Amino acid sequence: MQAVLAQPRGFCAGVNRAIDIVDRALERHGIPVYVFHEIVHNQWVVDDLRSRGAVFVDDLDRVPAGSVVVFSAHGVSSAVVAQAASAGLHAIDATCPLVSKVHQQAQRFVKQGHTLLMIGHAGHEEVVGTMGRVDATVHLVSSVADVAGLDFPPHTPLAYVTQTTLSLEDTREIIAALTDRFPRIHGPDVDDICYATQNRQIAVRRLAARVDLVLVVGARNSSNSNRLREVAERSGVPAHLVQDESELQAAWLAGAPRVGVTSGASTPELLVQGVVAALQRHSRGTPLQVVHLAGAREDVSFRLPAELDGPRATALAHG
Repeated sequence: MQAVLAQPRGFCAGVNRAIDIVDRALERHGIPVYVFHEIVHNQWVVDDLRSRGAVFVDDLDRVPAGSVVVFSAHGVSSAVVAQAASAGLHAIDATCPLVSKVHQQAQRFVKQGHTLLMIGHAGHEEVVGTMGRVDATVHLVSSVADVAGLDFPPHTPLAYVTQTTLSLEDTREIIAALTDRFPRIHGPDVDDICYATQNRQIAVRRLAARVDLVLVVGARNSSNSNRLREVAERSGVPAHLVQDESELQAAWLAGAPRVGVTSGASTPELLVQGVVAALQRHSRGTPLQVVHLAGAREDVSFRLPAELDGPRATALAHG
């Protein structure tokens, strides 16, 4: 059996930054540090931080006045920011800078007088946060079919922004449908959305061309991990999303001597290595050949909030 590992995979700069923010907040402020929603969509990461004093909440009313609260990497609405301030909370924003860029684009379009459309999945924290960052009605578009249902008066100035973790292929199709129906619509090119999303989807497409089966290691509620599985399937190979090695099924490996492995942008590498170790156990005593595909090298990093920047008093590891 051969395990072929995609490159790049796993943590992106926005996820590294968000986890580091919670780490440093615990170090600087002590326990507990409250986190509004999952800091990133991965249960292992959440459980690891919880074990060290982070308390995850979905309602700011559960956070005592004066406490430290970290907003997740997916971003939050202006109403949540205002609620935290009125409740006397010490808020630290771990929103991915690329998501913040989408917020700024949305606000600029609305300020310029455009009617705003958001390409994304209903209910996803990033979509909820982005739509809540503008003081105007935002029309959600989740598919090409949704475009046909849009009804605007003639000559309405339109603009769109997009969720950062969507399938590039789906996003291109939706943008094409929008520009075909509304030729004067404004918005970013799909390649300008998120470097990590683009790199990982390109990598899994290359991976799928080399293997008989693709395993995507990631959380079931992780949008970018689910999109990786879909990209692999569209490339013509069976693909499964597994949260860790315990979900690997022997039946998937029958007739699949070459197994591709990748992981979502919020998945720790140790979970990938656990899946590789499980593949070795399933190889029935035959040494597992591990192949690392070449891919885009990522050297992106984002600065921490000023209050947490600078040398650390204690080295903290998050996997």
